[in-house]
Amino acid sequence: MTGTLVLAGTPIGDVSDAPPRLVEELAGADVIAAEDTRRLRRLTQALGVQPGGRVVSYFEGNEAARTPELVEALVGGARVLLVTDAGMPSVSDPGYRLVAAAVEKDIRVTAVPGPSAVLTALALSGLPVDRFCFEGFLPRKAGERLGRLREVADERRTLVYFEAPHRLAVTLEAMASVFGEQRRAAVCRELTKTYEEVKRGPLGELAEWAAAGVRGEITVVVEGAPEKGPEQLDAEELVRRVRVREEAGERRKEAIAAVAVAAGVPKREVFDAVVAFKRGAP
Repeated sequence: MTGTLVLAGTPIGDVSDAPPRLVEELAGADVIAAEDTRRLRRLTQALGVQPGGRVVSYFEGNEAARTPELVEALVGGARVLLVTDAGMPSVSDPGYRLVAAAVEKDIRVTAVPGPSAVLTALALSGLPVDRFCFEGFLPRKAGERLGRLREVADERRTLVYFEAPHRLAVTLEAMASVFGEQRRAAVCRELTKTYEEVKRGPLGELAEWAAAGVRGEITVVVEGAPEKGPEQLDAEELVRRVRVREEAGERRKEAIAAVAVAAGVPKREVFDAVVAFKRGAP
């Protein structure tokens, strides 16, 4: 019989948040694949548990090469436990490749639920959480970052991002320029840790605040785009929406048609706005 792949959530800050099942799995797994074996050692010491099986590293740099080895162990009947530095494997962390390979081999995959920075930040943000989407880390290059933000400029659901502290200020500035300075957001820092902080406010104000420098693990929650009726969309907004779609790869004709349908206006109105914009008309 084949083995079982177990994805285990680990504490995002406070070690006491570790679920009891994590201790059981650490003690009973045949193989433990850890994003950082040194952090795993500190975690097991803090939990007072001795790993029962072989420990191997499994991180972005060796994920492709190590996946076949772990799948082979699973096919042979091993119970493989996958843990990352914090939070749930596969969520902006190693794991997806191994899960996909295990599913392809019809190997059982289960999980030990645990702390999640995404859900914790959403709950603390004070923003709507009935519908949301997780966008992970934005690209490091400015142009690519703006392009990615423009893709979701009209997204109605609450947006959640991870960001490195040294890039937070430029990211918030980019968000303010694309989403608008008054769009509400929350910067969640060092969740569940000693210096936990949630800074809420308009994107423009948050960008100014972050310019002085921010430390720690960062999760950013941004309010979704407000609903706009057809009468609220002026020519400038229609043109902006067409440009967003063009930059995402759509041909102009298709972009104009899609914007017209979404805005509830004739295609000719959108076309005329685009032509006027190209001619430099007000």
